Amino acid sequence: MSTSKMAAGCERVDSSHSMDKSITLPPDEIFRNLENAKRFAIDIGGSLTKLAYYSTVQHKVAKVRSFDHTAKTEGDPLYEISMQEEVSARLHFIKFENAYIETCLDFIKDHLVNTDTKVIKATGGGAHKFKDLIEKKLKLRVDKEDEMTCLIKGCNFVLRNITHEAFVYAKHADSEFRFQNTHPDIFPYLLINIGSGVSIFKVESEDTFERVGGSSIGGGTFWGLGALLTKTKKFDELLQLASKGQHTNVDMLVKDIYGGSYGSLGLTGDLIASSFGKSATPDKEFSKEDMAKSLLHMISNDIGQLACLYARLHNLTRVYFGGFFIRGHPVTMHTITYSINFFTKGEVQALFLRHEGYLGTIGAFLKGAEEDNPNQYSWGENYAGSSGLMSTSPDLNPMQRARSGTFDMLEMDRLERQLVNLPLLQDPSSYIPDTVDLSEDALAREYWLYCFEEALDGVVKRAVASQPDLPEAAERAEKFRHKYQHKLQTLRHQPFAYGSLTVRSLLDTREHCLNEFNFPDPYSKIKQGENDMALKYFQKAVKSLGELSWEQRQFALVRGLLAGNVFDWGAKAVSDVLESDPEFGFEHAKLQLEERPWLVDAYDQWLERLKGPPHKCALFFVDNSGIDIILGVFPFVRELLCRGTEVVLASNSSPALNDVTNSELQILTERIAAMDLVIQSAVKEDRLTLVQSGSSSPCLDLSRLDKVLAGVVRERHVDLVIIEGMGRAIHTNYYAILSCESLKMAVIKNSWLADRLGGKLFSVVFKYEVPPAEYNIAL
Repeated sequence: MSTSKMAAGCERVDSSHSMDKSITLPPDEIFRNLENAKRFAIDIGGSLTKLAYYSTVQHKVAKVRSFDHTAKTEGDPLYEISMQEEVSARLHFIKFENAYIETCLDFIKDHLVNTDTKVIKATGGGAHKFKDLIEKKLKLRVDKEDEMTCLIKGCNFVLRNITHEAFVYAKHADSEFRFQNTHPDIFPYLLINIGSGVSIFKVESEDTFERVGGSSIGGGTFWGLGALLTKTKKFDELLQLASKGQHTNVDMLVKDIYGGSYGSLGLTGDLIASSFGKSATPDKEFSKEDMAKSLLHMISNDIGQLACLYARLHNLTRVYFGGFFIRGHPVTMHTITYSINFFTKGEVQALFLRHEGYLGTIGAFLKGAEEDNPNQYSWGENYAGSSGLMSTSPDLNPMQRARSGTFDMLEMDRLERQLVNLPLLQDPSSYIPDTVDLSEDALAREYWLYCFEEALDGVVKRAVASQPDLPEAAERAEKFRHKYQHKLQTLRHQPFAYGSLTVRSLLDTREHCLNEFNFPDPYSKIKQGENDMALKYFQKAVKSLGELSWEQRQFALVRGLLAGNVFDWGAKAVSDVLESDPEFGFEHAKLQLEERPWLVDAYDQWLERLKGPPHKCALFFVDNSGIDIILGVFPFVRELLCRGTEVVLASNSSPALNDVTNSELQILTERIAAMDLVIQSAVKEDRLTLVQSGSSSPCLDLSRLDKVLAGVVRERHVDLVIIEGMGRAIHTNYYAILSCESLKMAVIKNSWLADRLGGKLFSVVFKYEVPPAEYNIAL
């Protein structure tokens, strides 16, 4: 099967196959990296099996190492770049129909290399039924775990680690899925698990939860009564009937009794007064579709009212729904959402989970991996290897997948650094990194998808050029192209696949796909050359700034920083110029900038602030390599240091586009310190500090930063945050509110975006913000 077909992470299997026949797609595309797998867990339900395992993944990373500069001769590069193999941890979760369990177990048995694995953790009602088969096939002892404990452990894990995990379902809105921000504190919450019956859990901490209630009327009731009423035995077919039905043909409404609304009681005429109330009408036949819809409403309303009562009883506003009854079915989510909205008058929202089908498996895996303490790490969804959320409604998009015979995957990578909120966020719970949600803006969505498709040839070309000594690089680059192209096609039809669709998520998906095919840093050679070139002009730039008056110098520093930010290979308008005109330099970029007043212009307020006392410490999120960091950022930082302000430079932990990484910045700072006494003394006296941001994206999520950086922010009492660049200050964080002063600076290098904002190409955003006095919190 072609790579492009597997790029979406799932593929239909011919459901006519018996389980002893082979699967129609390469199983190694499903059960990836099995040769390095250890620690298995399995959750077997009535119809679906969910398998989990941990593996170590070997991949290439770009490393930079400084040369011995005492022996450096003219023309030698500043540092060397080498591709090294590195090992990282990954969690794999696969969901498939029980009919394929034997075929899948056979494949795992044939490819399982790690003989140290002796036990497989198991949960779910089917774990006992398949226990002998699993032990026989895999030669692993089945160790059963409590189903509800696993469910809640899994829920805690996804809420903490997966961005945009929870969502509100709005059937008739422009965007049917409205994703919620990850809260810094996920507790307490109510979990309504709807299986055969209903169990309601109050979850207060990682290990503290209790079943506070439940009901015998649940998914099994819908299935059983539905089968009796419609003679339809399959659950999904029953839901399909319900989606086509009209419940008012069967249900008695308030207006059927009173001729209209019952105003004194606040009951509208369209409200159900009696479920199945019309079915006693003599000599009248009712369709299967209408009866199924009425039944669905009856059970959903009952569950919704129970959920509301328990939420009020325990004073909880976060209510998550999961279980077999949900499984991402739009018709089910809509009826539960309607019920919750009605009974709470909109005070409580029904929240669903993108990966609720994996909760039990994740929990069982975590139980088996407790000695490694997975919760001490941060994890991130790997978009390159994950299926994403798929709509099952045929009315919603043309790329819906049938539920029968599909394989669904989720992959999560262990991040090397623990990620936390920036302590200076005014309200972490309401912080939204992204400026525009493309899921809700069809015009913007189509434009940006087109942009990323248009840029693909250039990315492939640079990926190959970054590895000139590896002849197979071209083949890998083509595989990357097919996979990312398919991802873009999927996102065009299912923009909700990985949560809210944003420019940031499109960039991150591209980086994940590049890493998947071992292109960790396609812009490494470009960055190396630009850094070498810019360093030659640093002293001249500093000298010319020193000849200006104080006020002239402040403007020249800001203008230089903005001009440096023009050099962004991620912007097509700029990359086209840089490729066609290698002589395009710093002074040319200054001429491209719009004259004041800028599109967003708070420079006068910033200048007035500079006439006051110095800031104690500035945190600067830097952007591009080369001219940007060397001729734009460092002179600006130098001036802050001269004012008596300490500076923390936060740069990417891993490569993305031509953004400077922490390891590159260490070398650049060392070289600049060797030629500038201000920088040199600041480094020696620890007044200039370099810290990893924890990010590997051209954008910036202030809720997922390196824990070490957060500690430095507290220790240094940071009172000024500077965010530079289109990705970090426009696509993300434009509306971020901080509890200290902030500068957001960028040059708009995209004509469509400039037009949207009321400007033109190379318009300037210079946003200086001071928080209200009550938020000026001392750390």
